[in-house]
Amino acid sequence: MTDSNMPKSVLVYVGLDRVGDSLLKLPFVRGLRVAFPDAHITWLAGKDTSVYAGIMAPVVEGLIDEVIEHPGAVEGQRDGIGLSPKELLRRPLKGRDFDLIIDTQKVALATLILFRIRHKEFVSPFGNFVLSSKKPAKDYKFPKLMQRQLLDLLEITTGQNFPTPAQLELELDPALIKLAASALPEGPSYIGLSPGAGGLPKCWPLEKFIALAKAQVSKGRVPVFILGPQEIDWQTEIAAAVPSALFPLQKNKLGEAHNFAPQLTMALTKHLALAVSNDSGTGHMFATGGAMLISLFGRTVPEKFTPMASDLTIIRAQDYGGREMDLIPVDAVSQAIERVLDQNA
Repeated sequence: MTDSNMPKSVLVYVGLDRVGDSLLKLPFVRGLRVAFPDAHITWLAGKDTSVYAGIMAPVVEGLIDEVIEHPGAVEGQRDGIGLSPKELLRRPLKGRDFDLIIDTQKVALATLILFRIRHKEFVSPFGNFVLSSKKPAKDYKFPKLMQRQLLDLLEITTGQNFPTPAQLELELDPALIKLAASALPEGPSYIGLSPGAGGLPKCWPLEKFIALAKAQVSKGRVPVFILGPQEIDWQTEIAAAVPSALFPLQKNKLGEAHNFAPQLTMALTKHLALAVSNDSGTGHMFATGGAMLISLFGRTVPEKFTPMASDLTIIRAQDYGGREMDLIPVDAVSQAIERVLDQNA
């Protein structure tokens, strides 16, 4: 794009953003600002909320100018954009207009409703880019990896090149780095364990995480459980079974005091020798923090949600007979830990 036709207002539509999503989408967000340095960039979570409006707001400061959540509720209509065919009878966002709209999804209803917003250019992968002002080459195949999907959309929109980063780098608050160093002082070999996820079907059974923790204790290592607000009730069971386990976010209510900021977990990650996680937001925090990561997948697709870790091992339930997480053996994860640590000794 030349300076004369650079958009002054850009709207990006997503369904929603959880922490893991927000980290996977961050290269795209950064690329947006590189591509459109002077534009007002609006991020629209059409079907739910976005952590870019909350705990991840500091990370996108200066990159996103406005985050809209629950847009239907703002308009006195049904809560969202892309939820009801009735939305086709009105113009969303109170008739606002944008120079450029980038639709990041491929659901027909949401795309058709978005197209009702006044715009100069519209880019969407729906229907093989049938409504798009800009289109890829005829032999183009939409990639599986989320980061690449979004960066491809940006490349198609701008004609610029946006490579996929091997690892996501974030500048952390020095105060959080200091707190993390105090919570996990130098000396022990810490193994990070994150048993939580966005839903129980994505979780390797807690008893298997406990068995894995016991195996690490037997090898002279210290298990470090990263428990978010929804997993706090697990602490009692874990602590009873593994007395030497650490819970840094729960100690002195550190996590609560800092609203369980993802950046705090990333700072803690820098003190881990290795981490094991389900397909979860914490797994992506581990990756962003720089940990060697063993990522456990069952019903979700690793080809789409691969964490941006510099050293990544993926273990799939499918390799053990199905999609259920409990099919993954403890021995398989234990052996992977030993293999990764030996290779990096």
